[in-house]
Amino acid sequence: MSHSPASASDAGAPAWQQAVFRVLKEGGTNQIAYVPDAGHSHVIRSAIADPEIEDIVLTTEEEGVALACGAWLGGQRAVLLMQSSGVGNCVNMFSLLQAADFPFFTLVTMRGEYAEFNPWQNSMGRATQAALELMGIHVLRVEHADEAAEIVGAGFDAAFAAGDKVAVLLGQSLIGRKKWERN
Repeated sequence: MSHSPASASDAGAPAWQQAVFRVLKEGGTNQIAYVPDAGHSHVIRSAIADPEIEDIVLTTEEEGVALACGAWLGGQRAVLLMQSSGVGNCVNMFSLLQAADFPFFTLVTMRGEYAEFNPWQNSMGRATQAALELMGIHVLRVEHADEAAEIVGAGFDAAFAAGDKVAVLLGQSLIGRKKWERN
C-alpha cells in the first residue's frame, strides 16, 4: 500500500487539519509560504514532508503576498498561511493583488477571539475581516471542523479557477484554546 508523503505527519492531527492539507495538495499547490504558527503546524509539517510542495519560511507575512504573485507569474499556485496579526502587516502589499489582478489564496488562523489570553491579539483579531475586505479580498470563515474541507476547497477554487482573491479565516474556537505557559 502506497502512502502520500504527508501521511507520516497525519498522526495526531485533527481530521479537519488533514482535510485542509488534502484540499491544497489535490488542488495542485506548488508552494506554501508561512511565518511559523501553531495553528498551521499540520499543514506546515505536511508541506515540509511533501517533495512536490516547496515550503517557504517567511520573515514577515507581506513577503508571502509577493511570493504568491511571483508563483502565479511562474505558472505555479502558492498558498500563504498566516495568523490574524499578520494581516495587518500585509495591508499595503495587498494593493499589488488589485493593481495586477492576481489570484490569491490565504489561510488565516484567528486570534483575539475565543478564550484569548493575550490582549495584544485582540485589536487585530477584531479588524482582520474588515481589513481584508477593504483591500478587495473575499473572506470565508470556518468555525466547525466538519465544514473545513468544503469551505477551504470553495475558496481555493474561487482563487485559482475564477481568479478571485480569497482569505479563509480559521476561527480560534476551531483551532482550540491557547494557554500561556511559563518555562
